[in-house]
Amino acid sequence: MTTFTPSSAAETLATVAWAAAEDSPLEILGHGSKRGIGRPLQTEHTLDLSKLSGVTLYEPAELVLSAKAGTPLAEIETLLADNGQQLAFEPLDYGPLLGGEKGKGTIGGVLAANLCGPRRLKAGAARDHILGIAAVSGRGEAFKSGGRVVKNVTGYDLSKLMANSWGTLAVLTDVTFKVLPSAETEVTLALRGLLDDHAAAAMALALGSSAEVSSTAHLPERVAARVAGGSLGSAAATLLRVEGFGPSVAYRIATLKDLLGNAGPLEEISGEISRSVWRDVRDCAPFADGLEKPVWRVSMAPAQGHQMVLALRMQAAVDAFYDWQGGLIWLRMEHGDPEADLLRGLVRQYGGGHATLVRAAPSHRAAVPVFEPQVPQLAALSAKLKAEFDPKNILNPGRMAPAAGSATLGPATEGAAS
Repeated sequence: MTTFTPSSAAETLATVAWAAAEDSPLEILGHGSKRGIGRPLQTEHTLDLSKLSGVTLYEPAELVLSAKAGTPLAEIETLLADNGQQLAFEPLDYGPLLGGEKGKGTIGGVLAANLCGPRRLKAGAARDHILGIAAVSGRGEAFKSGGRVVKNVTGYDLSKLMANSWGTLAVLTDVTFKVLPSAETEVTLALRGLLDDHAAAAMALALGSSAEVSSTAHLPERVAARVAGGSLGSAAATLLRVEGFGPSVAYRIATLKDLLGNAGPLEEISGEISRSVWRDVRDCAPFADGLEKPVWRVSMAPAQGHQMVLALRMQAAVDAFYDWQGGLIWLRMEHGDPEADLLRGLVRQYGGGHATLVRAAPSHRAAVPVFEPQVPQLAALSAKLKAEFDPKNILNPGRMAPAAGSATLGPATEGAAS
């Protein structure tokens, strides 16, 4: 096996052009933090973009940052934090969940996997903040899309097309993101002891209020003890995050207390503990305690999520918690079987959605559709896109779909996981 480590866009272009000419498939990766997601690859060569690194433009006043695709996300987040700014969609870190280290993801991987976090309901995902890209297609051709300004009209928005393509359409070399100011104050209101159905109702009520809640999550009993170093205790915790200027946050927290005062015991969490709680919710920390149990990421209507989980518990041993008001469900299969058909059947029964197998043994990932199977019309469109961008199927072949020459783009509504 040969590993290519280009340090420039020109070297990346030359490598992909060679692979296209030789019909030689490439595994595309940054630091490999998400390498375990998708079907196992069997490629002779690897294109390692970890040396394609560095911030190339940062204008805090213009809320714009450009970087080479292999730049560590941790480096970018530190730079932004030093200037009181952030990637508002708070991309999750898959590393610990997949048995790796924290902080190994890259900014190119953020877009390729369309990452996001608990603030998804308010801020969207990576595709909603991307301004421009430079990339190399599987044809061995360099192309650009978008630019370095927030208002940009330059034809087809290929930048967003790269979101959730998982390196199967093109190799990103440079990306430009919109950044936003960090909140001055963050306070989390926790309702304790609620069952899943009552938690779903409370979260819906909070999001429908004037309190401008930026994130909602529900950690059932015992799951809560696995975040923020156990500082929440083991009782179920329904979390409502409010962000902004101090006086505004205080007023909105008071509004929520008046609205939900009868729902159960209330606790205020602030400062570093609040931030730690949401980081752990974002990164699925409750299930990052081993690799032997499969983990699924399910996106569906918030009102139906807890009902689907209840039905699943009747047929399989499963642990679960909820983000996005219950619209994102993290599931861990306790007996080691992915239970793909059972889970996807229940998701369809309860209104439909997307189920992605995030963590499983290679043998399971080879046998089970990792990403949600597409309806025929969408699968045909994905295949046409793959044929246009990568006609020889040399970029991460088979990662998203087993058929040669096809691609299964992750659903934009699902966010990061697929």
